[in-house]
Amino acid sequence: MSDEKHDEVTPSSPDIHFEPIVKLHAVEIKTLEEEEEVLFTMRAKLFRYASEADPAEWKERGVGDVKILQHKTEKGKIRVLMRRDKTLKICANHYITPYMELKPNCGSDRAWVWSVTADFADEEPKAELLAIRFANAENASKFKSQFEEARDFLKERLEIKAEEKADSGTESGKDEEDSDEVAEKLGELTVSGEKSGEEKAETEGTEKEEKKTEETDKEKEGEEKKE
Repeated sequence: MSDEKHDEVTPSSPDIHFEPIVKLHAVEIKTLEEEEEVLFTMRAKLFRYASEADPAEWKERGVGDVKILQHKTEKGKIRVLMRRDKTLKICANHYITPYMELKPNCGSDRAWVWSVTADFADEEPKAELLAIRFANAENASKFKSQFEEARDFLKERLEIKAEEKADSGTESGKDEEDSDEVAEKLGELTVSGEKSGEEKAETEGTEKEEKKTEETDKEKEGEEKKE
């Protein structure tokens, strides 16, 4: 019996292959981060102040890497971007403005609070009060340093543009003054030309009258001689 068992051949499993009905090709999904330079990245936890809740409270928005990104060609565009771990869903996405300010959260040296007029984490931009907490004070300090460096850079650009606009306005005003001066001179020339024409006409009229008088006098003298 044992020999018969050893002689049995185990049937091989059939090699079944199914062709997919629809072939799915790999699609490259762009996040716009390809056009940006990473100035800062660090793991953190983000909160938002839910003022609509009763009572209002801080709610966790996500844990993940927070980034400060600057556009490679449009240097004036610097934003804060944060995605949740695993799902990679955006929990913070807003531009840094020249007057944003980070404030300590309840005196903590590893958390910051700031206001945003338009955060694009959801489908529509919303004003938010955000708070971010890092693992230690050193990481929090690095974030604050890079955030404020970006803010100061934007503020400087804004001031330069304002100065250029003011200078452009001054030059425009000067051009208008020059145009007015040219117009005045042109007016003077026109008036002067008109006066010259009038004077010329008067002179020609006087000469004609004098000539006519001379001819009349000569005619009278001729008649007297005949008599």
